[in-house]
Amino acid sequence: MDHLQTLRTFVAVAEAGSFVRGARQREVSAAAATRAVAALEHRLGAVLLHRTTRSLRLTEQGEAFLADCRRIVAELDAAEAAITGARHQPQGLLSVTAPALFGARHVAPLVTEFLDRHPLVQARAFFTNRVVHLIDEGFDVALRIATLPDSGLTALPLGAMRAVVVASPAYLKRHGVPNTPADLAQHHAIGFTIEGQERQGWRFPHAPRNAREPQQRLVVNANDVKVAAAVAGQGLARSLAYQVTDEVRDGRLRVVLEAFEGPPVPVHLVYPAGRAAAAKVRAFVQFAAERLRALPVLQGGGLEPPRRRHA
Repeated sequence: MDHLQTLRTFVAVAEAGSFVRGARQREVSAAAATRAVAALEHRLGAVLLHRTTRSLRLTEQGEAFLADCRRIVAELDAAEAAITGARHQPQGLLSVTAPALFGARHVAPLVTEFLDRHPLVQARAFFTNRVVHLIDEGFDVALRIATLPDSGLTALPLGAMRAVVVASPAYLKRHGVPNTPADLAQHHAIGFTIEGQERQGWRFPHAPRNAREPQQRLVVNANDVKVAAAVAGQGLARSLAYQVTDEVRDGRLRVVLEAFEGPPVPVHLVYPAGRAAAAKVRAFVQFAAERLRALPVLQGGGLEPPRRRHA
């Protein structure tokens, strides 16, 4: 096995967490994959994988080396695609990432439909609330709901969505409706945290100086849990519009403090390589952008309250 194939085998084994599954992806025997990784470790003079009879995990050096290998393999694949024609016909593994709840609701259906349209494409979809480093972690496309920092990635704008404060009618009946951020000191809130980041605070543009944050009696790390807790009357919750569309529409949640909302949060598809991207990436970005731009929540809407019934 040549050195490049050895690197590809190491990446497959590391990502699969198994010599057997990694070997199957590379269409080699498990014994051949084991020998390839052992030879690579010998060449480097470093242990890349901790092995036990039941598990396989990367060492610290292995994690750093895996990121470099992913970048090398991705760049080589792009170079080969430019020559062999993969830039013109969607094929190969497409890796997509998005925030957990948005990904499950809106991106996953697009991925499966894209696979139906392009039989030569395989897909890996990874939905998480942490920011995934596309190149280091081997992803082709990411959906970002945030103001983007400067980077070497191509960013395709899809729209923007409101960030709102919501609560259940039952909670508001018990505790009153907050009219300004200054009222929040008298309220309970459901906090949200992302792994590796500080807990998000309750800041409002143009809020009065005496505005205080509500008491966060419950803190969660999953948006669907946060929304469910708000529906159950546990307190106020800060949410992006897509997270509470159904709940506001059917009256289980109500938007408050609308006059103090900040600017809508921009939404983009980001990907490396720009025009030189492989056909699978360009095709998926074009397909997904058309569908996602049609979502009402990306046009500032999607939070219409229930209509009142007339007697």
